[in-house]
Amino acid sequence: MSPVFTRSVSVSANSASPAEPKPGFRIPKFLKIPFWAQILGGLVLGVLLGWLARSQDISWLVTTLSKVGDTFIGLLKLAVAPLVFFAILISITNLRKVNNAARLATRTLLWFMITSLIAVAIGLVIGLVTNPGAGTGLTPKDGAKPEDTGSWIDFLTGIIPTDVITPFTELNVLQIVFMAAVAGVAILKIGDEKAKPILDLSESVLALLQKALWWVIKLSPIGTIGLIGFAIADYGWNLISKYATFTADIYIGCALVMFGVYPLLLSTVAKVNPLQFFKGAWPAIQLAFVSRSSVGTMPVTQRVTERLGVPKEYTSFAVPFGATTKMDGCAAIYPAIAAIFVAQIFDVDMGIKEYLLIAFVSVVGSAATAGLTGATVMLTLTLSTLGLPMEGVGLLLAIDPVLDMMRTATNVAGQALVPVVVAARENILDKEAYETASSSPLDEPLPATA
Repeated sequence: MSPVFTRSVSVSANSASPAEPKPGFRIPKFLKIPFWAQILGGLVLGVLLGWLARSQDISWLVTTLSKVGDTFIGLLKLAVAPLVFFAILISITNLRKVNNAARLATRTLLWFMITSLIAVAIGLVIGLVTNPGAGTGLTPKDGAKPEDTGSWIDFLTGIIPTDVITPFTELNVLQIVFMAAVAGVAILKIGDEKAKPILDLSESVLALLQKALWWVIKLSPIGTIGLIGFAIADYGWNLISKYATFTADIYIGCALVMFGVYPLLLSTVAKVNPLQFFKGAWPAIQLAFVSRSSVGTMPVTQRVTERLGVPKEYTSFAVPFGATTKMDGCAAIYPAIAAIFVAQIFDVDMGIKEYLLIAFVSVVGSAATAGLTGATVMLTLTLSTLGLPMEGVGLLLAIDPVLDMMRTATNVAGQALVPVVVAARENILDKEAYETASSSPLDEPLPATA
């Protein structure tokens, strides 16, 4: 809405008589249901429908819940490939608008690594203390090798695509990031004048994708019903009970990082109020929990990070970069605990060398998860590095969707946290905006351009 239109509405409203209805009628606030409440309602309804479908063996309800959840995730994934490409391209080119761009990029990467190391250390400690593989009743024969496994050779050679079409059709996010980074650097090199047409087109396409994705995000409460309901109907509580310790370890580890480490960094390093961070970032965190996709949540993450006072130019670089590489839940806590779990099931002893390797893989290999639903690639990469049986992946696939909700929520919280910390350290954080981040509703993502 333009400023002129806003003023004309205001004058018209003030001049209207009390008996006349005011223009621009809106739904009363008490009739509006907050987005978080819609999500919560979807969670509760999903659990109830899932329990009903499983306990009464209602096959059509199970199928319906599955279709609803799959459709929601499919709509999110539909925009992933072009969204990642244009978001990374624009994020790199926007660095030209930022003072000390190289310094900001370096500090961002450094804090990504620091928080990942802390997260993997917490995962290792929890795994060693709780012994998640003991007393489960699971044996090596319960596992099965995955069809596709990750290795360092695959990881390194898989970064560079053989053509420009396949990464988009096969949704190879790592290769899409590579192409976008190359294109972004090339645009910086040829200069603003020659690059202006492609930049204008890219910004328009990104804005279009974000708008379309926001419509999908509005369907999150319905998607939640399908995803949670099918999880309960398909897996049931009996399966979850076999993995009770492991599941608790993942949730506790993620909670310690999200609600322990992050607030500590905010209060001591960034010197800001941690509660304000969670008030501002909560829309992105709750959407990540439901969708299980860092990339799908990226427009909302960018929006809330900007509302927390981080400059748009820096946010447009840090958030897309983090959505494809910053994975404290999927790439740090999870593989650490999962490796210990698999080693205990297969009766393999691990020592300090193996634990250091887990930390190395978590920091260096986190880009392998690429912001998509699930962390199977990261797990296979970790197990292959440690020499653990790949059948261990099969043991964990059954419970993966239940774990992935908390992992992805932690990922997204970290993706919003690091820009806030770096901006505060560099004295570019708008403290006033940070303190009032939760004062207005999250209606839609901010425009892609600054």
